[in-house]
Amino acid sequence: MGGLIFVAFVGFVENYLGWAKLLQPWRELSPLTVLGAGAVVFISYAVRALRLYDYFRSEMAGAYGLCLRLFLQHNMLNNLLPMRSGELSFPWLMSRYFSIQPIRSLPALLWFRLLDLHTLVAIALTVTLFNSLDIVLGGGLLLWISMPYLGYKLSGRLQQVIAERTRGRLWRLTLRLLGSLPQSPRDFWASWLWTVLNWLVKLAAFSWVLLFFIDTGPVAAALGVITGDLTSVLPIHGVAGVGTYEAGVVGGLLPFGVDAEEALSAAINLHLFLLGATVLGGLLSILLPRRVR
Repeated sequence: MGGLIFVAFVGFVENYLGWAKLLQPWRELSPLTVLGAGAVVFISYAVRALRLYDYFRSEMAGAYGLCLRLFLQHNMLNNLLPMRSGELSFPWLMSRYFSIQPIRSLPALLWFRLLDLHTLVAIALTVTLFNSLDIVLGGGLLLWISMPYLGYKLSGRLQQVIAERTRGRLWRLTLRLLGSLPQSPRDFWASWLWTVLNWLVKLAAFSWVLLFFIDTGPVAAALGVITGDLTSVLPIHGVAGVGTYEAGVVGGLLPFGVDAEEALSAAINLHLFLLGATVLGGLLSILLPRRVR
């Protein structure tokens, strides 16, 4: 399905827009401007690696370079392989580089992804709220923001209940899985704050890039980037997100009265920039430390 979406989308773009015409705006961009946007994206990569490094600080102490290498490789595989299959590289890389077993790394990855999704939706609601000043939306935003903390408290309470029933193997396994989630207020708040900081930097960078290719406001650009990122949770999407990512960006731009053809052209160029940064990060990872001293 991913391959079919990829081929169909490439053919559709050629017939509807023409790849030569679509790529023309890149010739008018200053190389320094592109490098500046790329630098901001790599800052967001460094922040996201810091989230991982901080969460596993006891195992990764003194090895941030290796942690960054792990993140860049996982990020590249996750963005290029279809249907989130690149996520499977995370437990393998964690085991390979830091001897952290999947029973500990997989629950942490799930926690990170839930925080990512929560933060994206929270930012989208915040941007929409500033645009509409709706009281009901404001109340929904406050409820949504409180959900990670409620989940953290529920996890702690659940561990206390299960700890009293650790006679069976299933109970012990469940307790070990829950033990890989944040166990202290410090771990919880740090992982959440690193997530928010990462997404603010990342969305600023990609909104900036989107505005290179389309004349719209920053609110529309931000929501277009957010809806594009949200397509990653779909069960089926094209190889490297081709087709579905563009549909998400266009879906976020159209409510602001943006022309559909211009929105699609800008979305494709934004995706090309994203994939270029992803691949470059993966290639640069080979220059980083390979093992812990």
